Amino acid sequence: MLRKSKGLTIMALLLVFILAIAGCGTKAGTDGNRAAGTPAAGDSGAAKADNLLAKVKSSGTLKVGLMGTYAPYNFLNDKKEIDGFDADIAKEIAKRLGVKVEFAPQEFSALIPSLQAGKIDAIISQVTITDERKQQIDFTQPYITNEVKIIVRQDNNTITKLEDFKGKNIGVGLGTNDEAYLRNEVLPKVGNFTIKTYDDVITSLQDLNAGRIDATINNLYALKPIVDKNGFKIKAVGQAIKADKAGVAVRKNNPEFLAALDKALTDMKADGTYNTIFKKWFGEEPPAQ
Repeated sequence: MLRKSKGLTIMALLLVFILAIAGCGTKAGTDGNRAAGTPAAGDSGAAKADNLLAKVKSSGTLKVGLMGTYAPYNFLNDKKEIDGFDADIAKEIAKRLGVKVEFAPQEFSALIPSLQAGKIDAIISQVTITDERKQQIDFTQPYITNEVKIIVRQDNNTITKLEDFKGKNIGVGLGTNDEAYLRNEVLPKVGNFTIKTYDDVITSLQDLNAGRIDATINNLYALKPIVDKNGFKIKAVGQAIKADKAGVAVRKNNPEFLAALDKALTDMKADGTYNTIFKKWFGEEPPAQ
């Protein structure tokens, strides 16, 4: 009887030991799954990892895409540094987020794809706010309004309005809102004319000055420094054909980041910083938004 009782006691102890190991294994497995990237209920680690605002602040850098060839908005100055109205707006936003700005110059047509691919955090490069673009990206409040006019050679007196584009060669920036405007709104109303696209403003104005195109459309703020520097014999004619509002563009589904950028812009306008930047580049007070 004693041996049998002793045997039962040993078996009972083994059973307790096995159950203890199984319990530890279950706990370790749960913790292991969490460590591998499966958060427990209420764990906000994954949410924080996907928060662009948190990522920008953690890295200490706001990556901003722009053209870098569109004076006075964004361009390379004599020191080979990105400068201009857009650049100053970007620097001030970054300052208010507590980070530094890193510029990524590229062709305008590449900016939105770069943003969507996560190569940049925002675009500050005169991206016009349109319903079509809102389907792809989000925008802050407008930070500038630009009036667009018809631009022709100084000796051209035959083009003064959109209807005069019929049968002509018209230049426009590739992938810009102005290109979409010409194709979707002007062409159907005016009739056939040829649209030639450009990756930068300077080349389009060179072609206009040389007579390779008959007209282009753009805003006067953008043209003045280029015309002054290159001596192009061109002029703006007629009334403004439209007014565009540009905003800071960001990827979809980043509400905290978008709100932070909006707050920075609102505060800049309220404390006078925005007015100072605007007058620096355009020599006048900004129009009422």
